[in-house]
Amino acid sequence: MKITRLYTGDDNESHFEDIDIVLEDKGPIGMLSAPMQAGSIIFRETGADYDYDWHPAPRRQFVIMLEGSVDIEVSGGSTRRFGPGDILLAEDITGRGHRSRAVDGQPRTSVFVTLD
Repeated sequence: MKITRLYTGDDNESHFEDIDIVLEDKGPIGMLSAPMQAGSIIFRETGADYDYDWHPAPRRQFVIMLEGSVDIEVSGGSTRRFGPGDILLAEDITGRGHRSRAVDGQPRTSVFVTLD
């Protein structure tokens, strides 16, 4: 399963990296990843005018997009759009961080799964 990792590099700036979550065939129940320790789950809605300036992630967390989309910009100006079904692993908890904005004036619903 492919997801995007958002991390702080040696330059203290945020970057994107595409990573694979390894899945193993478990027969009739499907393909499963290895278990990961999680701390909590947070449900979130952001408004149509959402525009959050540069900030690091508050903690390591998976962000699972349910409805709507968000544009996330990292250092150097690279921007990626995440929409329903996309998963982001936010690990840029130090440094300048990233910037996030609503897309097309639409609200967004997402789930955060915090990691230990």
